[in-house]
Amino acid sequence: MKGPLRNRSLGTKLNEVEYASVEAAALRAGLGLSEWCRRVVLESADREASGQSDSVLLAELLSLRAVLLNVMFRLSRNAPISEEEMRQLIERADRDKHKRASEALGAGKDERR
Repeated sequence: MKGPLRNRSLGTKLNEVEYASVEAAALRAGLGLSEWCRRVVLESADREASGQSDSVLLAELLSLRAVLLNVMFRLSRNAPISEEEMRQLIERADRDKHKRASEALGAGKDERR
């Protein structure tokens, strides 16, 4: 049984580099260009509608990375980490995570332009 009829279209213009990037992503996914674009657009719309965003996940990953790198650096120098120092590392990572995620996502957008 077929789904609802798709009778609306959506178009956009891309430069050669953008088109090649989109085409390569569709090939990696094993999909035709139109089907890949349709899925990406709908997934993005669903994410926006539900209030989810890449920045939340990225913020958590960057926070975890900051704590991990600080701990690994201290351990590599045979420097013990007190409970209070660990709390401070976590608080600083939590405080800065959204700012760092926004900066990282903004840098990614600038690179695509």
